Amino acid sequence: MKLGLVVSEFNREVTSEMEERAVEKADELGVEVETVRVPGAYDTPLAAKRFCERDDIDAVATAGAVVEGDTDHDRLVTETAADALTRLSLDHDKPVALGIAGPGMSAAEARERTDYGARAVESAVEMVRTLD
Repeated sequence: MKLGLVVSEFNREVTSEMEERAVEKADELGVEVETVRVPGAYDTPLAAKRFCERDDIDAVATAGAVVEGDTDHDRLVTETAADALTRLSLDHDKPVALGIAGPGMSAAEARERTDYGARAVESAVEMVRTLD
């Protein structure tokens, strides 16, 4: 099984650990991973789409952290990305797992959610196995 992993560079102090945990989980599950990094969580759907279009990729997992700011921008980013990723999964009949933490969380809360990358990998792999 081969998994595409899309990692957001924004809030890299959090997402680098999310990525590390995701890759560790994939290794533990015996899954090959190809990683691409994008500027932010909002940018994950396009990279996920490219992975979905490839025959050699069985599933996609994402990793990102959207921290609350002074406006509702964090909600817009998170909801838009989640909706687009869900559509990709359905349109391509391929698991796309949401590993984007947020919205409405502080930087400290984001650091507490670095397991989201591993959870997304685990979910993607489980869906592939369930649907096969």
